Amino acid sequence: MKRNIVIATIAAAALVGGGTATALAVTGDDGAPSPRSDGRAASEVRDDDVPAGEDGRDDDAGEVKSPRTTAADALTAALRHTPGTAVSAELDDEDDEDDGDNRADVLTWDIGILDSAGDWHSVHVDPGTGKVLSSHTEHDDDTDDTDDADDADDAARVRAALKSGSTSAAEAAKAVAAQGTVTSIDLDEDAGSPVWEAETRARSGTEHDWLVDLGTARVTPDRSSDDD
Repeated sequence: MKRNIVIATIAAAALVGGGTATALAVTGDDGAPSPRSDGRAASEVRDDDVPAGEDGRDDDAGEVKSPRTTAADALTAALRHTPGTAVSAELDDEDDEDDGDNRADVLTWDIGILDSAGDWHSVHVDPGTGKVLSSHTEHDDDTDDTDDADDADDAARVRAALKSGSTSAAEAAKAVAAQGTVTSIDLDEDAGSPVWEAETRARSGTEHDWLVDLGTARVTPDRSSDDD
């Protein structure tokens, strides 16, 4: 009722003064939109009137901030393609022309997998569709007995670390996803007590580091990153 009185008063003033009444949307008892400085009701503002990033939806960074395929889903897809134990996942959006797969400037999930034979694999998963794009077995440039021994030692350390708990990389990624968009997760087997290290990115672009317990999947802030 109050809104109708205000509009009627403005219209009457315009007729008496010979001017033009400015359209206003005044919030009244019936919940109508409040006025804007440009004369449009808030409900009339379109998405393309909002500057990029103001509403947290920067199209250029959207894939990086919120990939449609989560880290957990990418890990699951990679393991279906290459069976083994997933030990890392990273949302790679950097130019990587020398990685041997000719995927420069292409945003992918890079999943690290250790198979039952002790070989390491890198599986690339599309963050939009969740499909496996490529995979390759990782080899050192100069393969000799020393390199093979190092690979075997790495595999043994990873397997020993994973025995300390039952939380997989995908389960850890799901646990930490409550803190933001997971952009990487990696097993730290060199810590006193092995943990999953994860990085998340908020809608604002702020990054945070977390630790996920292998036994309980409990998520805690990674305080050591504060010193970097």
